[in-house]
This record gives sequence, structure tokens and C-alpha cells, in this order.
Amino acid sequence: MLGKNLLKHQSKPERVADQAWEYLTNAVNSAGDSVKHAARGTARSARRTGSHLTSNAGDRMGAVTDEARVRASRAYDALAGRKPGLPWAWLVGAGLVGAALAWAASSASRAALARAEQERSATDQLEYVDVDRANSPVRVDTA
Repeated sequence: MLGKNLLKHQSKPERVADQAWEYLTNAVNSAGDSVKHAARGTARSARRTGSHLTSNAGDRMGAVTDEARVRASRAYDALAGRKPGLPWAWLVGAGLVGAALAWAASSASRAALARAEQERSATDQLEYVDVDRANSPVRVDTA
């Protein structure tokens, strides 16, 4: 009752200011609730994005860390005077690639030679003539 009595005795600008203040506090409160809900969604989204970025960064850092370890061990071996070993995997791989290329080239050349032989035999068919026959078109003088 006391609040109602005080409002009745206020001037018109004071009442308008009070109403404006109530509207403002209600708007801020409702905006705060919606911001809380939006903030929760944004926080979830930020958390997901952050975890995705950190996992990608972890993958990249893992590869970089492995490379750094390899380089550090090679540098330590070089400082200790140890010679690096032969890259056997690369040598074996190069040998296998060379063997495959040689096999392919030999197969292709054999196929080309067989084709050429077939073409030559088809075009160069010889006709044999028997010279010992009496009525042979070719006469051989033996005298």
C-alpha cells in the first residue's frame, strides 16, 4: 500500500520516468535470459570449434615433433662422429621400380618384334619351284 500511495503523489514526469525504468529493467532482464541461452549455445559451439582446432593442432604438432626428434637424433649422431646408415628402403624401392620398368620395356619390345615378324611373314610368302621336273617353267642347264 505504501508503494501505491507514493506513486499517486508523484508528478507526471516522475511517473513516466518510473514506467520507463520498469520497461528498461524488464527489457534488460528478458534480454539477459535470451543472452544466457544464446551464450550457452555459443559456448557449446565455441567449445566444439576449440576442440576441433586443438585436435588439428595436436596432429600437426605430432608430425612436427616426430620430425624434430629425427633431426635431433641425426644431429647428435653427427656430433658423435657416427655416419648415417644407408637408406635401404629407398634403395630397395628404386631397385623394384627399375625391375618393373625393365620388365615392361622387354615385354613391349617382344610384342613389337612378334608383330613385325607376323607382318613380314604375311607379305613375304615365297613360291617354291621344283627345278627337277621336266615340265618346270625354270630350265637349268647342266651342260
